[in-house]
Amino acid sequence: MKTFISDLEQHQAVIRQLADYSDVIEAAGELLIKTLKQGGKLLLCGNGGSAADCQHIAAEFVVRYEKKRQALAAIALTTDSSILTAHANDFDFETVFSRQVEAIANEKDCLIAISTSGNSKNILKAVHAAKLKGMTVVALTGCEGGNLGRQATVSVIVPSAVTARIQEAHILIGHWWCGVIEEALSAGNYS
Repeated sequence: MKTFISDLEQHQAVIRQLADYSDVIEAAGELLIKTLKQGGKLLLCGNGGSAADCQHIAAEFVVRYEKKRQALAAIALTTDSSILTAHANDFDFETVFSRQVEAIANEKDCLIAISTSGNSKNILKAVHAAKLKGMTVVALTGCEGGNLGRQATVSVIVPSAVTARIQEAHILIGHWWCGVIEEALSAGNYS
Protein backbone atom coordinates (compact mmCIF):
# COMPACT_ATOMS: atom_id res chain seq x y z
CA MET A 1 0.00 0.00 0.00
CA LYS A 2 1.25 3.45 -0.90
CA THR A 3 1.85 5.62 2.13
CA PHE A 4 3.08 9.15 2.61
CA ILE A 5 6.17 7.75 4.34
CA SER A 6 7.01 5.56 1.33
CA ASP A 7 6.85 8.58 -1.00
CA LEU A 8 8.82 10.68 1.48
CA GLU A 9 11.54 8.02 1.68
CA GLN A 10 11.67 7.78 -2.11
CA HIS A 11 11.90 11.59 -2.33
CA GLN A 12 14.69 11.73 0.24
CA ALA A 13 16.66 9.02 -1.56
CA VAL A 14 16.53 10.94 -4.86
CA ILE A 15 17.42 14.24 -3.21
CA ARG A 16 20.39 12.66 -1.40
CA GLN A 17 21.66 11.30 -4.73
CA LEU A 18 21.78 14.85 -6.13
CA ALA A 19 24.99 15.32 -4.12
CA ASP A 20 26.65 13.09 -6.74
CA TYR A 21 25.54 15.59 -9.40
CA SER A 22 26.61 18.78 -7.62
CA ASP A 23 29.38 19.51 -10.15
CA VAL A 24 27.01 19.57 -13.12
CA ILE A 25 24.33 21.49 -11.16
CA GLU A 26 26.94 24.10 -10.22
CA ALA A 27 28.30 24.22 -13.79
CA ALA A 28 24.80 24.95 -15.05
CA GLY A 29 24.46 27.69 -12.43
CA GLU A 30 27.72 29.26 -13.64
CA LEU A 31 26.46 29.14 -17.22
CA LEU A 32 23.26 30.92 -16.19
CA ILE A 33 25.25 33.58 -14.31
CA LYS A 34 27.47 34.10 -17.37
CA THR A 35 24.39 34.43 -19.59
CA LEU A 36 22.90 37.16 -17.42
CA LYS A 37 26.23 38.96 -16.93
CA GLN A 38 26.73 39.23 -20.69
CA GLY A 39 23.27 40.76 -21.13
CA GLY A 40 21.46 37.61 -22.18
CA LYS A 41 18.16 36.31 -20.96
CA LEU A 42 16.93 32.95 -19.74
CA LEU A 43 14.12 31.28 -21.70
CA LEU A 44 12.38 28.32 -20.09
CA CYS A 45 10.17 25.66 -21.65
CA GLY A 46 8.48 22.49 -20.47
CA ASN A 47 5.13 20.67 -20.57
CA GLY A 48 2.58 20.02 -17.83
CA GLY A 49 4.19 20.13 -14.38
CA SER A 50 7.44 21.18 -16.03
CA ALA A 51 5.60 24.13 -17.61
CA ALA A 52 4.52 25.17 -14.13
CA ASP A 53 8.15 24.84 -12.98
CA CYS A 54 9.18 27.14 -15.84
CA GLN A 55 6.75 29.78 -14.67
CA HIS A 56 7.80 29.35 -11.05
CA ILE A 57 11.52 29.68 -11.76
CA ALA A 58 11.08 32.59 -14.20
CA ALA A 59 9.05 34.44 -11.57
CA GLU A 60 11.82 33.96 -9.00
CA PHE A 61 14.34 35.47 -11.44
CA VAL A 62 12.22 38.42 -12.56
CA VAL A 63 10.64 39.35 -9.23
CA ARG A 64 12.94 38.05 -6.51
CA TYR A 65 13.97 34.90 -4.75
CA GLU A 66 15.27 35.84 -1.29
CA LYS A 67 16.74 39.32 -1.80
CA LYS A 68 15.45 42.61 -3.09
CA ARG A 69 17.53 43.29 -6.18
CA GLN A 70 17.30 44.27 -9.82
CA ALA A 71 15.10 42.18 -12.05
CA LEU A 72 16.79 39.37 -13.95
CA ALA A 73 15.78 38.65 -17.56
CA ALA A 74 13.80 35.41 -17.69
CA ILE A 75 10.81 34.34 -19.77
CA ALA A 76 8.67 31.23 -19.41
CA LEU A 77 7.67 30.28 -22.95
CA THR A 78 4.71 28.44 -21.43
CA THR A 79 2.66 31.45 -20.35
CA ASP A 80 1.22 33.25 -23.38
CA SER A 81 -2.07 31.48 -24.04
CA SER A 82 -2.64 33.35 -27.30
CA ILE A 83 0.72 32.26 -28.75
CA LEU A 84 0.32 28.70 -27.47
CA THR A 85 -3.18 28.22 -28.84
CA ALA A 86 -2.68 30.11 -32.12
CA HIS A 87 0.47 28.18 -32.91
CA ALA A 88 -1.02 24.81 -31.97
CA ASN A 89 -4.10 25.60 -34.07
CA ASP A 90 -2.35 27.10 -37.11
CA PHE A 91 0.71 24.85 -37.17
CA ASP A 92 1.25 22.13 -34.55
CA PHE A 93 2.23 21.73 -30.93
CA GLU A 94 5.67 20.30 -31.72
CA THR A 95 6.99 23.72 -32.76
CA VAL A 96 5.19 25.85 -30.15
CA PHE A 97 8.42 26.60 -28.22
CA SER A 98 10.87 26.61 -31.13
CA ARG A 99 8.79 29.30 -32.83
CA GLN A 100 9.12 31.51 -29.75
CA VAL A 101 12.87 30.88 -29.61
CA GLU A 102 13.06 31.96 -33.27
CA ALA A 103 11.11 35.13 -32.47
CA ILE A 104 12.71 36.45 -29.29
CA ALA A 105 16.04 34.75 -28.62
CA ASN A 106 19.57 35.67 -29.61
CA GLU A 107 23.02 34.13 -29.25
CA LYS A 108 23.57 35.66 -25.79
CA ASP A 109 20.57 33.83 -24.36
CA CYS A 110 20.26 30.45 -22.66
CA LEU A 111 17.37 28.02 -23.00
CA ILE A 112 16.46 26.06 -19.88
CA ALA A 113 14.70 23.02 -21.32
CA ILE A 114 12.74 20.87 -18.87
CA SER A 115 11.49 17.38 -19.70
CA THR A 116 11.25 14.55 -17.19
CA SER A 117 11.68 11.95 -19.95
CA GLY A 118 14.11 13.97 -22.04
CA ASN A 119 12.15 13.03 -25.16
CA SER A 120 9.39 15.64 -25.50
CA LYS A 121 9.32 16.54 -29.19
CA ASN A 122 8.46 20.21 -28.68
CA ILE A 123 11.31 20.59 -26.18
CA LEU A 124 13.79 18.93 -28.54
CA LYS A 125 12.69 21.24 -31.36
CA ALA A 126 13.19 24.24 -29.08
CA VAL A 127 16.71 23.00 -28.31
CA HIS A 128 17.40 22.65 -32.03
CA ALA A 129 16.18 26.22 -32.67
CA ALA A 130 18.31 27.50 -29.79
CA LYS A 131 21.41 25.80 -31.13
CA LEU A 132 20.79 27.27 -34.59
CA LYS A 133 20.85 30.70 -32.94
CA GLY A 134 24.13 29.91 -31.16
CA MET A 135 22.50 29.80 -27.73
CA THR A 136 23.54 27.64 -24.82
CA VAL A 137 21.09 25.07 -23.47
CA VAL A 138 20.67 23.79 -19.92
CA ALA A 139 18.62 20.61 -19.64
CA LEU A 140 16.68 19.50 -16.58
CA THR A 141 15.60 15.93 -17.12
CA GLY A 142 15.40 12.53 -15.46
CA CYS A 143 15.43 8.83 -16.29
CA GLU A 144 18.47 8.39 -18.52
CA GLY A 145 18.31 11.93 -19.92
CA GLY A 146 16.76 10.95 -23.23
CA ASN A 147 17.66 12.88 -26.36
CA LEU A 148 17.55 16.14 -24.43
CA GLY A 149 20.33 15.02 -22.13
CA ARG A 150 22.58 14.38 -25.12
CA GLN A 151 21.81 17.64 -26.94
CA ALA A 152 22.17 20.25 -24.20
CA THR A 153 25.27 22.27 -23.37
CA VAL A 154 24.89 21.18 -19.73
CA SER A 155 22.52 18.38 -18.70
CA VAL A 156 21.25 17.79 -15.18
CA ILE A 157 19.78 14.29 -15.19
CA VAL A 158 17.92 13.47 -11.98
CA PRO A 159 18.54 9.84 -11.00
CA SER A 160 14.94 8.65 -11.00
CA ALA A 161 12.32 7.29 -13.38
CA VAL A 162 9.40 8.58 -11.27
CA THR A 163 8.00 11.81 -12.71
CA ALA A 164 6.99 13.25 -9.33
CA ARG A 165 10.44 12.66 -7.81
CA ILE A 166 12.14 14.15 -10.88
CA GLN A 167 9.98 17.28 -10.70
CA GLU A 168 10.60 17.66 -6.97
CA ALA A 169 14.33 17.55 -7.65
CA HIS A 170 13.98 20.01 -10.53
CA ILE A 171 12.38 22.65 -8.34
CA LEU A 172 15.08 22.19 -5.67
CA ILE A 173 17.75 22.66 -8.35
CA GLY A 174 15.89 25.65 -9.80
CA HIS A 175 15.68 27.25 -6.38
CA TRP A 176 19.38 26.68 -5.82
CA TRP A 177 20.13 28.34 -9.16
CA CYS A 178 17.93 31.29 -8.17
CA GLY A 179 19.83 31.70 -4.92
CA VAL A 180 23.32 31.42 -6.36
CA ILE A 181 22.47 33.75 -9.26
CA GLU A 182 20.84 36.25 -6.94
CA GLU A 183 23.91 36.20 -4.72
CA ALA A 184 26.31 36.62 -7.64
CA LEU A 185 24.40 39.38 -9.41
CA SER A 186 22.86 41.36 -6.57
CA ALA A 187 26.27 41.98 -5.05
CA GLY A 188 27.08 44.26 -7.99
CA ASN A 189 29.09 41.53 -9.65
CA TYR A 190 27.91 42.34 -13.17
CA SER A 191 31.02 42.67 -15.29
